[in-house]
Amino acid sequence: MTLTLNTTTDDEPVRPYDVEAIRNDFPILDRRIRDDKPLIYLDSGATSQKPTVVLDAERDYYENHNAAVHRGAHQLAEEADELYEGARSAVASFIGARDDEIVFTKNATEGFNLVAYAMSNAATAGPEAGRFRIGPGDEIVVTEMEHHANLIPWQQLAQRTGATLKWFGVTDEGRLDLSDVDSVITERAKVVAVVHQSNVLGTINPLEQITRRAKQVGALTVLDACQSVPHQPVDVNQLGVDFLAFSGHKMCGPTGVGVLWGRYDLLAAMPPFLTGGSMIEVVEMERTTFLPPPQRFEAGVPNIAQVVGLGTAVGYLSEVGMDSIAAHEQALTAYALQRIGSLSGVRIIGPTDGHSRGGAVSFVVDGVHPHDVGQVLDDNGIAVRTGHHCAWPLARRFGIPGTTRASFYLYTTLPEIDALAEGIESVKRFFKP
Repeated sequence: MTLTLNTTTDDEPVRPYDVEAIRNDFPILDRRIRDDKPLIYLDSGATSQKPTVVLDAERDYYENHNAAVHRGAHQLAEEADELYEGARSAVASFIGARDDEIVFTKNATEGFNLVAYAMSNAATAGPEAGRFRIGPGDEIVVTEMEHHANLIPWQQLAQRTGATLKWFGVTDEGRLDLSDVDSVITERAKVVAVVHQSNVLGTINPLEQITRRAKQVGALTVLDACQSVPHQPVDVNQLGVDFLAFSGHKMCGPTGVGVLWGRYDLLAAMPPFLTGGSMIEVVEMERTTFLPPPQRFEAGVPNIAQVVGLGTAVGYLSEVGMDSIAAHEQALTAYALQRIGSLSGVRIIGPTDGHSRGGAVSFVVDGVHPHDVGQVLDDNGIAVRTGHHCAWPLARRFGIPGTTRASFYLYTTLPEIDALAEGIESVKRFFKP
C-alpha cells in the first residue's frame, strides 16, 4: 500500500512510501495471535518493533566483535571501539549534533536523572558548575502533561534542594496553557523541563515561546524527545534547548539504550552523575579527575551491543527518510481522528485536529474502563496501551482513570486503523447494557 503524503515546506513532494515493503523488514509483524488472528500492533508509543537489520547488527557484534570498549589494545577491542563510536557519530548526525555532545544512557529516564543529579552534585563541585547549583528560593518548571520520567526526577530534585516546583497547565483541548508564561517562568527559574510531543495526547508543544522565556531568565531547558525524535526530523540546533533525551527502543532500536544530548559547554561544566571506571582521567587515593564529555557521563562498561543496534536503527530510519515517516504518520493520524472521532460513545482525549499533533490517539469509551477496552481489542489481535500511560497527573486533569491509546509508526497501515475502529464497535457491543 502507498499512502498519499503531505509535501515538504518547499513544496517538493516527499519520497513515495511503500508501507508493505517496510513491513517486510519487521519479522514480528507476520505473527498471528489469539486464535490465529493477525497481529495488529498499535502500541509503538510504548516501544517500536525492530527491523531485521537491527537484530542482525546486535548478533554480529556478539558473534564477531565482542570486547569491552575503551579498555583494550587488541583487535577485537579496536573493532568494538570503532563500532561503538561509529554509532555515536550516526546518532549525532541523525539529530544534527556534535559527536562529543552525545551521551549514551540505558534509557531516556536515566538521561533526565543524569541532569537532575548533576544539579544536586553541583553544590560540592568547583566554580565551573555554578550554573547548575540550585537551592531554596529557586524554581523548577515542568508541565502537567509530562511523562513520569520527566516529572519525578524534578520533583525529587526540588525535595533534595529546597527548590520550588511549578508547572504549566493543560487546556480542555489538550494543549499547554501558555497564557501566563511570564509568571510561571520567572527570574527564579533554574530549569524548565518540557515534553516535545505528549505520549498521551499526541500534542506537539510550541517550544519557541517556552525557550525564549527561559533564555530571558537564564534557565536551563530540558526536552523530552522520546515521542518526537523517532517520528519527525529533529535538529537540536533549531530547537533552542540545552538538553534533550530519547530512548532507542522507541525508534526501531534495542531496549537498554538511550541518548542524552547536551550543549558541549554545559556538559563540560556539569559534574558527573555516576562515577567509576571508564570516566576517569587521573585517580589517586585522595582525589580523582574526570574525562571530558561524553566519557565523563558513561561510567563502567556500557550497553555496547545495544548502542551498535541503535546506530543501525538510525541508519535505517535515515534511509527511509524522516520526512517520509512524519508525512506517513500525519496521514494515518488524520484518518484515525476521523474514524475514531465519528464513533458514538467514544471521546478522543487530546486535540481532535491534525494541527501540531503526532501519531498517538487516546480515547475513552462511555461506561467501559480502559483496561476492559484493551482486553476486548486484544482478543481481536489488536495491541494497544491502556491506563494512565505514565502520565498520572494528566489523567487526573481530565477526570478519568486512564485512556486506551493507539500509537502509530512507519509500519502502520490504514486497514489497521479500520480494524481498530471495528474493534471499538465490538467493545461497545460486548458491554452493551
